[in-house]
Amino acid sequence: MSNPIDELSVNTIRLLAADGVQKANSGHPGMPMGCAPIAYVLYTKLMKHNPANPIWWNRDRFILSAGHGSMLLYSILHLTGYKITLEDLKNFRQWESTTPGHPEYGLTDGVETTTGPLGQGFTNAVGMAAAQKFMAAKFNKDDIELFDHYIYGICSDGDLMEGVSHEAASFAGHNKLGSLIFYYDDNNITIDGRRELSMSEDVGKRFEAYGWHVQHVDDGNDLAKLKDAALNAQQVKDKPSLIITKTVIGYGSPNKNDTAGVHGSPLGEEELKLTKLNLGFPGEEFFHVPEEVEAYFDEVKSNFPGYEDEWNELYNDYKTNYPEDAALLENVMNCNFGEDWIAKLPTFENYGESIATRAASGKVLGAIASSLPTMIGGSADLTPSNNTHVKEYENYSPADYTGRYVRYGIREHAMASMMNGMAMYGGFIPYGGTFLVFSDYLRPAIRLAAISHIKTILVFTHDSIGLGEDGPTHQPIEHFAALRAIPGLVVLRPADANETVQAWKIALEHKNSPVAILLTRQKLPIIDRKKYTSADNSSKGAYVLKQVEGKPDAILMASGSEVYLALEAAEKLDTEGVKTSVVSFPSWELFEQQSDEYKESVLPKDVTARLSIEAGVAQGWEKYVGNDGATLSIEGYGASAPYQVIFEKYGFSVDSIVAKAKELL
Repeated sequence: MSNPIDELSVNTIRLLAADGVQKANSGHPGMPMGCAPIAYVLYTKLMKHNPANPIWWNRDRFILSAGHGSMLLYSILHLTGYKITLEDLKNFRQWESTTPGHPEYGLTDGVETTTGPLGQGFTNAVGMAAAQKFMAAKFNKDDIELFDHYIYGICSDGDLMEGVSHEAASFAGHNKLGSLIFYYDDNNITIDGRRELSMSEDVGKRFEAYGWHVQHVDDGNDLAKLKDAALNAQQVKDKPSLIITKTVIGYGSPNKNDTAGVHGSPLGEEELKLTKLNLGFPGEEFFHVPEEVEAYFDEVKSNFPGYEDEWNELYNDYKTNYPEDAALLENVMNCNFGEDWIAKLPTFENYGESIATRAASGKVLGAIASSLPTMIGGSADLTPSNNTHVKEYENYSPADYTGRYVRYGIREHAMASMMNGMAMYGGFIPYGGTFLVFSDYLRPAIRLAAISHIKTILVFTHDSIGLGEDGPTHQPIEHFAALRAIPGLVVLRPADANETVQAWKIALEHKNSPVAILLTRQKLPIIDRKKYTSADNSSKGAYVLKQVEGKPDAILMASGSEVYLALEAAEKLDTEGVKTSVVSFPSWELFEQQSDEYKESVLPKDVTARLSIEAGVAQGWEKYVGNDGATLSIEGYGASAPYQVIFEKYGFSVDSIVAKAKELL
């Protein structure tokens, strides 16, 4: 350690973390005890941040990708003046506390992202670094550098074993994200035991191959080396940095340090007492912050407001010299994206003609892109298929960080997790595309977006057996139900081009959770809105598309490409004397938000002859068809053939729907 107050401060962090875990009788003390020096150096000697304003735009961000070590983060946030009290530390992992078992974005001041599922924080940080590069390229001027901050983090063996971190590290190196600096907690321990049980590669060489700047710190307690490594990393502008730091898990514990047992279990009362004595602290006292440490951190905290004050002076000059840019920056950072884009939304009135909803989606994006300058899109190497590119977009790259189209490569999981990072950075509307069947690859990132209450827009094309010849490996079957099962995710499956327009309007106006738009490969007829109900009603989740006089005999309900089949079947049933209404059902989640009165108007309780029509598993439709209704679904997998043949063979035809409806009567 550099001096006695440094050593005392670091040991205070270690023991606050160990006390929190012990009091909760649950948690991970080992990582915080080993990595306390890294957090201490970052928050007191390197990072520009202001606890009084934890969302200051140009703050340095810190990402604890190894989120199981959350008591490390809570302890340093407490000591540096964020809104985490000693009482909060004592309530670690307790009901309604702001110190949950793993950090949660939006719950605790100073927590930049939700971490715990390993690899996610690392990848969020890559997204934040990409966002920083965009903001710097777009808003910095030769004479005023508004965005010059860094994205710091700590990652673990577990983070670097997870596949998503490989995807993200490759992307970061390729795009030369030099504002990204990670310490790798190289402690040689996993839950199962010594790391060599499962991992033997040379991490440094791997990251060098990705295009990263790699340094080694042989002693994780050497504060000077930790600081110098970060300062060296700051000088490497064209490469992200990994600082491989040899640490000792559970440092300070006489009997449990450097063992797997200290990873995920409290030290135990006796070992904790011995640890405190070993580090020179009172053995019987819990959550002890020495007076010298309190005084030292009071001095440190007094410096933090100055970082933002200095930047505010710079920003005042910026507003004077570049008022239009400043106005745009303030709008996007405050999520005020205006309404110009709404007037530019296209309408499709060439009724009867056919267009795939993925193609309609592309036309929507092309129409509104110029009005949403921080809407950033991309695709996991399926751009021509997803229709996510806009003509005016340049590629995001080291040659042009203002490019608004991200070539994510074949990295679906990293794409979604990076989008989460961009959303949490602030100022962006991130969207990304892939095939619906590959939503399996990125599901963990969608779930974390929902937990974090952030908006990302997932564009999933090729949404059914309608994609045809690629066959069952690429034809989603269970995926509608799987996505609808994620609490907080809004799933939209539009029936035609005009519902696709509305799906984008809903997604862009939506707040506080992710949105998935499910789109067809095959062409669909544009529904005649002079004859049937307006697509504007999509915002209600479900609406009566085809009305009947009086009470209907039967109700057909469908989503996406199956809606037009339902319409044709209903028209045929009408000619046979069966009054049949059709409900277009683009979003269960939005429908559930409507009033009971509205729901009754769409699905009257006294009409029990109900048939749902969707080319996927029936799971969930039972709620809407009721005990006396039926479902037309697919309970196996698809097949390789032209889509018209597949639909016919699986019973998705007008005649089949008519026959099923008649059975209900």
